Amino acid sequence: MKPWLLGAVSVLASACIHDERPATERGASGLIESTQEIAPPVQDRCVRLKNAGLRQPCDDAKYLAQRYVRGLSTGDQVCLEGGFGEAPAGACLARATVRDAATNKVLLHVADTQPMSRWFKFIGTEVWFYEGALVDLYLAERGY
Repeated sequence: MKPWLLGAVSVLASACIHDERPATERGASGLIESTQEIAPPVQDRCVRLKNAGLRQPCDDAKYLAQRYVRGLSTGDQVCLEGGFGEAPAGACLARATVRDAATNKVLLHVADTQPMSRWFKFIGTEVWFYEGALVDLYLAERGY
């Protein structure tokens, strides 16, 4: 077979071959379904505290929460309910895995939940959390 003919056949064959599987992008499920995003609250929990005695501990906890959230990376295991900010343990009602991170956002895959968890219906789904939403979750779990 002539080299130019072999090249032409290769080009034509490669043009006919294409991947028909649906594209899967982290956090994107296609046209019908989109990944939920959890936005931060309009007002910071610590700002809402008028009592100066509670404000400083809340600000300290907020600092720790920001450091924790900003330190999350792909593959990390987190507790979404019953101990956010700590390693998932027996008291954790919903466990998640960090799938991706973007500017000011973290994509979590809800991996395992207990039946009484508010995340029970979301098992197996991915959710984008804004940094402020995760910080707020941290503060809420600590009573602020």
